[in-house]
Amino acid sequence: MTSDTPNLQELDRMRPPQEAWEIIARRLPKPEVEHIPVAGAGGRILAADLHAPEDFPPFAASTMDGFAVYSADSSPWREILGDQPAGAMIDAEVTDGYAVRIMTGAVLPQGADAVVPVEATELAEDHVIIHQEEVSPGENVRQIGSDLRKGDLVLPAGTRLGPAEIGLVASMGLTPVPVTRRPRVSIISTGDELVEPDQPVGPGQIRDSNRFSLATALHEAGAELAWSGMAPDKREDLETLLNERTATDDIVITSGGVSMGELDLIKAILFDAPDVQVHFRRLYLKPGKPLNFATRGKTLIFGLPGNPVSSLVTFEIFIRRAVLAMTGAAQTERPRLRVTLNRQIEPSDRIEYVRGIVRQDASGVLIGESTGVQRSSRLASFIGANALLVITPRETPYQPGEQVEAIMFGIPHS
Repeated sequence: MTSDTPNLQELDRMRPPQEAWEIIARRLPKPEVEHIPVAGAGGRILAADLHAPEDFPPFAASTMDGFAVYSADSSPWREILGDQPAGAMIDAEVTDGYAVRIMTGAVLPQGADAVVPVEATELAEDHVIIHQEEVSPGENVRQIGSDLRKGDLVLPAGTRLGPAEIGLVASMGLTPVPVTRRPRVSIISTGDELVEPDQPVGPGQIRDSNRFSLATALHEAGAELAWSGMAPDKREDLETLLNERTATDDIVITSGGVSMGELDLIKAILFDAPDVQVHFRRLYLKPGKPLNFATRGKTLIFGLPGNPVSSLVTFEIFIRRAVLAMTGAAQTERPRLRVTLNRQIEPSDRIEYVRGIVRQDASGVLIGESTGVQRSSRLASFIGANALLVITPRETPYQPGEQVEAIMFGIPHS
């Protein structure tokens, strides 16, 4: 605990989620930039605006197989000067009475200003007969700069580079690509009761699931998993591991050990460490009340509850957003919609994030319902969910027909 750490009463005040996020947001480092080959930039976040270095396409090109012609020539008979394949340029000039056989994507030969599709023609030895009565200038031609003009904004900073974006970047020769560095994150699952998924469980033991759920969620958010493993409830071992990971990583996530028990060591270690600043350790939400947030230098430390659902919900509300902000993503928040409940929901004494299913009925109304039993240990409550229903405290149950906010992490079902 540093001198900047709040007193115990303030640390343990139950903060609303928005206040907690604002505390986190003030401590997020700025995105760092690196330049990488376009082949490895898929899924990354663009760190700077990209502008077209040239007109695209850089030449007038045919949009189909056919014959390049001079459109003002009214003669149906044209002598074929040669073949114009894609990727080359023949030495020929199209004038009245002449045509060039051309392939899709090939550059328009000199003098030609239109392309007649092959299905509108007929071959007669070294001539072609045009069966199309009128040919307009520019017909079946992709003009210079028709996609992008030199200097046009191709992609703004903050864009996630998906398949189309990567293809566009490659087509413009914009490589290496300026992208933000992915945050390095470690996950530490704590508890003597934990065993690996491929091990049999003894009395009182459970298989570790949290670090696998969190690793998958981190990957989807765009983070780099630097280290992941389990640690026993031994203070010296945990302190050593935390010191190692916070020395190299941008974010360290622990799972378990942050509640009120004697072996909730993460909470004690963070509070006692002389170079760690603890910012809060209780939240006005369910599940996830005992979330700890601390910093050691520039490293963010999130002490998540050990229950699987609490772990994933707090990741979704806070850590996912932090990772996206650190990558410079243009959009860091999930979409939020108003939905109509179709079943009664009992409110909690805190803001509750109920795992829910949102669907659109035949009249277009968005309907929300819970996935069933909402225990923080019941990871199955996330299966099939496409939203978190935000249930704020009140004295009476929420009735069918009432509206609540839904944080969407999938599209509404039909």
